[in-house]
Amino acid sequence: MIAFYTNPRSRGAIVRWMLEEIGAPYETHVLDYDTTMKSAAYLAINPMGKVPAIVHDGKTVTESAAICAYLADAFPDAGLAPPLADRAAYYRWLFFGAGPVEAAVSNTALGLVVPKDRQRMIGYGSLDDVLDVLDRHLSANAYFCGDRFTAADVYTGSQIGWGVQFGTMPVRASFTAYWDRIKNRPARLRAMHLDQG
Repeated sequence: MIAFYTNPRSRGAIVRWMLEEIGAPYETHVLDYDTTMKSAAYLAINPMGKVPAIVHDGKTVTESAAICAYLADAFPDAGLAPPLADRAAYYRWLFFGAGPVEAAVSNTALGLVVPKDRQRMIGYGSLDDVLDVLDRHLSANAYFCGDRFTAADVYTGSQIGWGVQFGTMPVRASFTAYWDRIKNRPARLRAMHLDQG
C-alpha cells in the first residue's frame, strides 16, 4: 500500500493523477497547510512541511517529478517509463518540467523578471526561451516521448494544462492541442473526481 500525502489545492493533484495511472492501491492523507502539514508527524516524512509526498515499502519520496519517476519505475506494468535504453527524452522532459518550466513560470507569476544581461546566470534564461522550446517540441510530437504517453506527460503536461487553464502561460496552439490530447485520460478524470470529492 502506498501512503499518499496531499492537499487537493496543491501539486498533489499531479501525483494523484500518476497514482491513478499506475492503478496500484493507495491511501490518501489530506493535510491542511497551516496545521497538519507542519505537524511533527508530517515533518518526519517531509521536513519541508509541503505536499505531496508518498511512503511506499518504507521508502519516502517527495517532490512531484521524483514521485512520478519513482512510481513509473516501481510499477513498470503501467508502461509509464520507456525501457532504460530509450529514456533520454523521458528524463529530459520530466526534468525540464521540474527545472526550467517550474522556475520560469513561478518567477514570472511572482513578478520576478531576470534582466537580459543576467539570463545566463539562471537555468531557464527567460520564460519566452522555455515556452519556445516546449512549443517546438510539442508542435512536432504528440507526447514528450514522441508517440508514447509517459510520466513526463503526467508531470510536465500538468504544468502546461495548469498554464493553459489559469493563464500562467501564454496560450499557444501547440500547448492547447497537446492538453486536449491528454486532459481526458480516464486516470486524470478519476484523479480530478477524487480531489473534488
